[in-house]
Order: sequence, then structure tokens, then C-alpha cells
Amino acid sequence: ADNEKVKLIFTTGGTGLGPRDVTPEATLAVIDRSVPGIVEAIRSYGKDRTPFSMLSRGEAGVRRNCVIINLPGSSKGALESLQALFPGLLHIFPMLQGKSHAESNHKD
Repeated sequence: ADNEKVKLIFTTGGTGLGPRDVTPEATLAVIDRSVPGIVEAIRSYGKDRTPFSMLSRGEAGVRRNCVIINLPGSSKGALESLQALFPGLLHIFPMLQGKSHAESNHKD
């Protein structure tokens, strides 16, 4: 992320309540700005599919111009999280470049 060549990082796993689940804390330690709406969308989408989505402690944020998002460790949970995020997540990249909502080709 620091070389600004990487624009998107997904982590998988470590977002639960176990003693080794420290991915959210590690993410918070490296991001410049939090983007709570990303994980809110993931949990909201997941709650209709499993009651366990409320236990996810995933975080999301931006370091320089790179978006970092914690996904669940299960394949099913990770896939559902991606389904919750796309295509809306793509709107963040023009915003990071300083473009307005109108310039980002945002369609209502």
C-alpha cells in the first residue's frame, strides 16, 4: 500500500472472537482513515444469510490511496461479503483521487 501501486487489499480470517483473531486490530493500526460503511454493508448483507454475521469484528479503511477490507475466513462468508460490496465499492477509487461524485460516473 505504501508504494501506491496496490489499490485494494482484502484480508481473510481473524475477524472473530477467538484469542488469535487480531486482524481488525492490525488493520486499525495501519489505516489512515476508517470507512465503517464498508463493514456495515457486509454485516447488513450477511444478517439475512446467517445470524453469526453480527459476531464479525471486521474493519475497513484507507491507507494512502489503498483500500483495506477485512473479510471473514470462511469461503462462503468471504463470497457473500464481496457480493455485498460490488459494484458500489468501485466508487471509492475516484473519490480517493479527489474526484467529485459527478466526475466519478456515479449513477443514481
